[in-house]
Amino acid sequence: MDTTWIITANASRVRIFSEEPNAERLEEVKDLVDDRVRMRAMETQTDQPVDPKAASNSINNTGGALPGSTYQPAKTPVQHETEIFAREVCMELQQAYNQQRFRNLVLMASPEFLGVLRKQLSPQLQSAIVLELNKDYTQLPPQELRAQVHAQRQH
Repeated sequence: MDTTWIITANASRVRIFSEEPNAERLEEVKDLVDDRVRMRAMETQTDQPVDPKAASNSINNTGGALPGSTYQPAKTPVQHETEIFAREVCMELQQAYNQQRFRNLVLMASPEFLGVLRKQLSPQLQSAIVLELNKDYTQLPPQELRAQVHAQRQH
């Protein structure tokens, strides 16, 4: 069993393809979409201006100057959702690896998501990686994706 799974991913979509030895084409195993990241991004990116005096009728209003906010959360909601999605993807990959559904792994992801995925990969999955690219190919048709993989393996 020398099956290779080709993963193409970004923070909101992961496509998993299987390539058998001597196969003419890729078989799509799964297409995972994480709407939480898309929805969270839309919620935080609004066209509504923020009114710094919106709480002027509150009991805490002292009439003084508004202090500047220096608080920075450790993670934004989008980063948190991205980590959850990466963890789910890695759990799915680990389960398939344990079931011996693939031996080799090609990992192609947007630069931001690739870093998040790397942190979630088990040592077993890390050792299965035969090619890693920091590019988002989630929109490529399977044949073009396969051509990209084979071109990169030639280098």
